[in-house]
Formats: sequence, structure tokens, C-alpha cells
Amino acid sequence: MLPNAKKQPIFVPEIYLPDTSINLTKWAVVACDQFTSQPSYWKELQDFIHDEPSTYHLILPEVYLEKMNSNMIDQINHSMHQYKEQNILYSIGKSMILVERTTILNKRRLGLIMSIDLETYDYKEHSKPMIRTTEKTIIERIPPRVKIREKALFELSHVMLLVDDPKKHIIESLYQKKSEFPLLYDFELNMHGGHLRGYQIKDCDDIISDFNNLIKDQKDPMLFVVGDGNHSLATAKAHWEKVKSQLTEVEILDHPARYALVEVVNIYDEGLNFEGIHRVLFNVKDDFLIDLFHAVDKEEETWVYSNEIGKAPFFIPKNAPKAYEQIQNFIDEYMIKHKEVTIDYIHGDGELIEVCQNHPNSIGIKMPCMERNELFPYIHIGKVLPRKSFSMGCATAKRYYLESQYITRNK
Repeated sequence: MLPNAKKQPIFVPEIYLPDTSINLTKWAVVACDQFTSQPSYWKELQDFIHDEPSTYHLILPEVYLEKMNSNMIDQINHSMHQYKEQNILYSIGKSMILVERTTILNKRRLGLIMSIDLETYDYKEHSKPMIRTTEKTIIERIPPRVKIREKALFELSHVMLLVDDPKKHIIESLYQKKSEFPLLYDFELNMHGGHLRGYQIKDCDDIISDFNNLIKDQKDPMLFVVGDGNHSLATAKAHWEKVKSQLTEVEILDHPARYALVEVVNIYDEGLNFEGIHRVLFNVKDDFLIDLFHAVDKEEETWVYSNEIGKAPFFIPKNAPKAYEQIQNFIDEYMIKHKEVTIDYIHGDGELIEVCQNHPNSIGIKMPCMERNELFPYIHIGKVLPRKSFSMGCATAKRYYLESQYITRNK
């Protein structure tokens, strides 16, 4: 294969949207890895959608991941084929989409939908591709996701990549010209997700050149880092490697599974909220907090929560990457010794307290927030953060599934 410097990470996809007769407020649903300890959220969403066409029928919310079986996967694939046969999806042609999202916090966030070449991305530690993972990938989490993807006709994506554009030269400049682009959709998202608009961009050559010009080190080129959806993108990569092993060299060049649909966001976007991702441990003993207290550097105050003690102060390292490393390492070792303990990763202070209140014998840890200007330098030197080390906004601000692209030749 060609070296990284010769590869082109950006690909202009043929994007599919739901037919204009489809209720987009019911079609688009939040990323499957949100509200994993709050089944009530997904039950309320399901009651709202009923049997109407929706991406809800095309994904497996991770709250149900432990119950996943072949029948659930077959139903997802059946729905995809059904939507295809019913012409629910239509092609807008090869395009990028400029996305304008207004969240429930009334903050505008801009993004650009495109595809990336998975040959320029890798999730393995110590690899240095043009598109890099930001957190340690848990290999055990990939096979269940691949089972869903391997028979899927098309993909829906909640992956968000970050680009380092402090001068706001690319996406923000496109937004200033939004009146020149056809408006594809304009609607309210369900479940307090805010509002979404999308503008079609067909002429993308200059955009690709502008992105490539952001690469600072041609000897060690890095263009994007994964902001959200690390494991989903790793799943796309694992699936592609499996597909690729069965193709000829010619077939490899343009097979649709080689490309993954993503939304690119400027790390300096004013509507992008960097937040910590909190930890909640279930079935923990009294010794947990005592041992954790002795395992971390005590430099900055945060808080922990449990039903027994309520909200209590706690001290952790001031440096956010160091705090995540020390706390996650302790949790991993603790869980090896205490098999009954489980963990979840929670977005939002209120959500953390709510989960703990609903689960006796649980302890929540409020985690710090990484500064956005720390991320690219940290990743560029070859490091990765512990899993779930930062979030780009609260759970309801996560990307909703809407656009799709085929990952098989069966259109």
C-alpha cells in the first residue's frame, strides 16, 4: 500500500437521505452509545416513534447490548432491506453536507459531513496514521458491533472527527456562504436534541485542499483526530480489514466498505463544549473510595456521589490526562479483583447523580475536563487517552443519525 503521505484521507461520498415524505423528527435519533444506564430514555423514544420509519430501527442502542442476539441483528438488517425496497432513501449524489446544529443550550455548532478513507486511519496503539484515535480502544467491544455491520447494506454514523483550524478558515467560511448552497433539511430533533439544518455542497475540491493545507508536519502528517465515536470508527476499520482480505487488489481500490461517513468539526468551534466523562461504579464496597484516595495525586477538588454519603468532595490530579490515567488504571485493577463490579460512563453532572440515585451500592466520580488546545499536541506525539476521557457536549448534544452511505455494492 502507499505510504500515509501519498494517501488521500478525504473522500466525497454519495449520501442518502430519507424521502421528503418521512418525518425527520422521528427519523433521526441520538447516538446509540448514549443513555446506556437510562433505558427509560430509549423506551420514551420508542413510544414516540412507534412503527414509523426511523433510524431507531436500524441501530442497536447500547443499553440493550448485553441482550443482543442474532434475531435483533437480523431485524436491523431486515429493516434496512425493507427501507431500500420501499424507496425510503434517495441519493443526493456525491456531496458534502454543511451541518448547522443548535443544541438545547442554544449553542450553534457547525460540522461538515464527508467520508474518510479507512486506509488512513488506525486505532492500534503507537500507530501514527493521518486520522488518529484519541482514546484506548477496547478490542472486546468491537466484535459485537462488527456483527451488526457485516451484513448491513448501508451505514449510519455518529462519528465526529476534530480538525485543528484555529483561524476558522474552512467550515466557518463555508457557513458564511450558506445562502449559496441548497438547503437539504431543516427540522427539530426529538428528545431535546435541538435543531438541525443541512446544506449541500457539490464542489469539494477546494475544501479538500484547504484541509490538507492544515497538516503541520509533512514527515508525520496528522489531519483529524476522533472526537466522538472512537469504537464505532474502529468497528468500521475492523470490518473493512475483514472485507479487504477477500478482495482483489483492483477491488480494494474503490470498495464502499473502505470509506466511513463522518462529521468533521473544528476543535475551536464556539458551539463545541468539551466536557469530562464521569464514572459510575455499580456493586462497589466501602473500600473503593478509600483505596482510590490513596491511588491518585491529590491536587484539585472534584466530587463523588453515592446514596449513602450524598455529594462529597474528593481530590484528584490537576492535569486532566493524568487524572483520567490514574483513576481509570485504579478502576481497571479494582474490577479485576472484584468481578461483581461493573462500570458505566455518564455525560452530565445531573445525569451522574440521577444514575447513582437509581442504583444502590453505586459510586459516581465527577471527572475533569480536558482543555481543547491540549488534545492535538498530546495525540500527535503518539499518545492515547484512557477510554472515555472527554466528551463534546452533553448526551442530548451528541450527533443524531440522519445521513447514510452504502457500504456494500448492493444499491
